[in-house]
Amino acid sequence: MKSRTIKFRDPVVENVVDKFVSRSNVGFEKYGRSMHEERTGGHKDLAGYLNDVQEELMDAILYIQAAREELADNTVSRAISEVNKASFRPPHPSDTYIDREENILGVNSPLPGDDLDYGTPV
Repeated sequence: MKSRTIKFRDPVVENVVDKFVSRSNVGFEKYGRSMHEERTGGHKDLAGYLNDVQEELMDAILYIQAAREELADNTVSRAISEVNKASFRPPHPSDTYIDREENILGVNSPLPGDDLDYGTPV
């Protein structure tokens, strides 16, 4: 196995190279040989490589379509959310039912006009 030091000026390029190395490791674990060994060992011919490329590109087209549909779904969801935000009207106090035992705050606190009980003086 070869080793080399590479100085990257672009982190995007570095990320892609890291992915290539990772992908190569996955392939080696799966097939037990490197791409070079596959090629020079006669494990696959040119037609086999062209078939692999075609299948990978067909998969890529499917991923692109799925991503476009996901983007469209998210765009529609965001648009609906924005419409809902724009049309939101806070409730008017007259719209709220007030239960004297549990008022709007959800606690048994006094309502305006109620007599306050401060307990026994200390």
